[in-house]
Amino acid sequence: MANWITFGRCLILLLLLAVVYSGMPALQLVNAPLVILIIALDGVDGWVARKRGEESLFGATFDIAADRMVENVLWVVLAHLGLIGVWVPLLFIVRGTLVDAIRSTGTASGTAAFDMMQSPVGRFLVAGRFMRFTYAAVKAVTFAWVLLWQPFPDLFPAFWDTWGPGMDAISLALVVVSAALCVLRGLPVVIEFLANRD
Repeated sequence: MANWITFGRCLILLLLLAVVYSGMPALQLVNAPLVILIIALDGVDGWVARKRGEESLFGATFDIAADRMVENVLWVVLAHLGLIGVWVPLLFIVRGTLVDAIRSTGTASGTAAFDMMQSPVGRFLVAGRFMRFTYAAVKAVTFAWVLLWQPFPDLFPAFWDTWGPGMDAISLALVVVSAALCVLRGLPVVIEFLANRD
């Protein structure tokens, strides 16, 4: 069941992309709720897996792959729409590729990604539920916030002329916080990997 929820997140992402690129501003008002649903289901699939005893290496790996797909696609789409700078998806793609390559060494030996972290700092920043939730929440708020405003210049031009620069400033702040957390949570994976190779 949990893996089907993860798969459902991927399908909802496709629906979101269709809406974002639909060219229909009134329909684009559902952007933010769809983002929230996609991110919320990330917590639901893990909860269902634990409750139903469905935790597995495949499920953990599939969940991380779905997470990476959702975030990379959304960062690329936001950059393509000109809502954020291209440096953002590049940062997330580079960090994600590096971290996932390192994690694949653990997966190959039967160790789930979050179980690879050995240091207390690494466990807190990377594997701890608080930081995982915080990171997911910050990204969810960022994606929802930025996509919330996509239709406003067309639907409410007077509002956007007045408030748009402020909304863009908040968007930039959220993007920077997301990027900082991305780096902060990736560093322990790289550091521990390099330290354990000597």
